[in-house]
Amino acid sequence: MIEAVHGIAAAAEAGSPAGAALGLAQPGKGASAAPFANLMTDAVDQVDRLEAEADRAVTGLMTGNGVDVHQAMIATEKASMAFELALAVRNKAVQAYQSVMGMQF
Repeated sequence: MIEAVHGIAAAAEAGSPAGAALGLAQPGKGASAAPFANLMTDAVDQVDRLEAEADRAVTGLMTGNGVDVHQAMIATEKASMAFELALAVRNKAVQAYQSVMGMQF
């Protein structure tokens, strides 16, 4: 996992297309104001897409539109895991914010 993070950071520093595709641009080269915010927005959008896909799969299963039980279960588990990951990231961000706000200067 750490190697992947270092690889992404190296790609962004090198100005590679992979770094640009992830929203990681170098400062001074037209960098967006908040690449972390862009990453979080994309992650929330992805969770929303997975939730909608799971909803369609369950609706298709209940109406008998050719959706198998295992397809509906896989879709709902993907959506559930994505939501749990987003919630964990949110909790860590809130915890970090509270730690910073609790510091004495």
